[in-house]
Amino acid sequence: MNESSPPQHVSIIGAGVIGAAWAARWVLRGSSVAIYDPSPETERIVTEVLENARYAWQRLDTAPEGEGSLTFSKSLGEAVEGAHLIQESTPEDLDFKKSIFAQIESCADNTALIASSTSGLLPSTLQDEMIHPDRLVVGHPFNPVYLIPLVEVVGGKQTSADSISTAITFYEAAGMSPLHVRVEIDAFIADRLLEAVWREALWLVKDGVATTQEIDDAIHLGFGLRWAQMGLFENYRIAGGEGGMEHFIRQFGPSLDWPWSKMTDTPELTDDLVMRISDQSDAQSGHYSIRELERIRDNNLVDMMLALENNEWGAGLTIRKLRDEP
Repeated sequence: MNESSPPQHVSIIGAGVIGAAWAARWVLRGSSVAIYDPSPETERIVTEVLENARYAWQRLDTAPEGEGSLTFSKSLGEAVEGAHLIQESTPEDLDFKKSIFAQIESCADNTALIASSTSGLLPSTLQDEMIHPDRLVVGHPFNPVYLIPLVEVVGGKQTSADSISTAITFYEAAGMSPLHVRVEIDAFIADRLLEAVWREALWLVKDGVATTQEIDDAIHLGFGLRWAQMGLFENYRIAGGEGGMEHFIRQFGPSLDWPWSKMTDTPELTDDLVMRISDQSDAQSGHYSIRELERIRDNNLVDMMLALENNEWGAGLTIRKLRDEP
């Protein structure tokens, strides 16, 4: 197998939102994908997600000349047989994931890289009962996996340097931008940032300050547009004017001590709050099906990524790399 090429055989264990999208990305990169999930809805869900992904990649002009194959396996053992990469995308339950890894190790080749899509569980904890813990990494992606290029790669205490290197190589071959999280920390980097915004949003709804629609408007009509093409620090550097980041920090840094945020606390998710959020979300978006929302989201992402590619900036650079491949 050429190290610069995608792995020939990929196994996906768990076909929820993340697992189905992983399968779509690898199929579109030419890998043969075997997917296993006992749900009777697996084939329908994965097929629909692949259709959305295929449409998005056609719009990006990165659709391959020939797709890889997709197989729906009848058992986990069948799915992992001969796999070079096994991507676990099961629910965020530590004991359940450990049982899955035990099954994988009993069936998979000893040389297969095992990656978990967990959004926050520490790899050292995930691997502490494995026979070959050195080959486990976290490969935490972002939805939709077939479009968003970021994937956080995290090793545990027993993960080998070769496994980290192999994971990065595989994900780069998938057209992604791996971020090696060098310090093992709960929730890694991106989700720690996201959770801070999510926690504050929950308080705003609970306290009756804003609805789900108003909060989403504040993001996608405001700072979300900036974040889509520059990150936090680069935007704030611009906000500092000619004085740059130093001026920005000195001017606005003291406001961090003001009582603007409840970031260190989380509202109790009572039935009343859960239903308030759910009802507001239904009023906001309930007239669309999930597949319709996914298509709208993907169209918006593609248009932004194409614009960024034209400007040779941000996530657009990952599209350029895919299109410039021989």
